[in-house]
Amino acid sequence: MDRMFRTLAFWTGIFAVMFYTGDMLEASLICLAQTAFFLAIGFLKLSERMYVYIFFSYLTVFMIGFTYYTSFILQPGFH
Repeated sequence: MDRMFRTLAFWTGIFAVMFYTGDMLEASLICLAQTAFFLAIGFLKLSERMYVYIFFSYLTVFMIGFTYYTSFILQPGFH
């Protein structure tokens, strides 16, 4: 499981670079923070059960934040 978190760090790093080149600084910083989180967790050598708990808690926090953003902050329509 530690390799999977390092793989997630790689892909969020790729997204951070692509968001940065697309002049989307906020999204780039969010992906950069996720990259640092996944990379740090990937080198802790935890048990597989703990990695699963961390991943499910990450998904829960993401879905709560995404739902809040789309419900209360996002302005529908194109500018």
